[in-house]
Amino acid sequence: MKLIINGGSIDAPQLGSVADLAQWLDLPSFGTAIELNGAVVRKADMADTRLNDGDRLEAVRLVGGG
Repeated sequence: MKLIINGGSIDAPQLGSVADLAQWLDLPSFGTAIELNGAVVRKADMADTRLNDGDRLEAVRLVGGG
């Protein structure tokens, strides 16, 4: 499946959900936000949010500092 992630096109395996994508990308569960086609996906909804070929995603990791 083709996905646009953070502005770049990638060929990903057939992933069923946003949670599958996060696992495939090895994103930490804490401090990561994912946006799908312009809408933030709540952590509670990631497993139920389906991915489709051509979806646009933004994945960001929150960092702290001083």
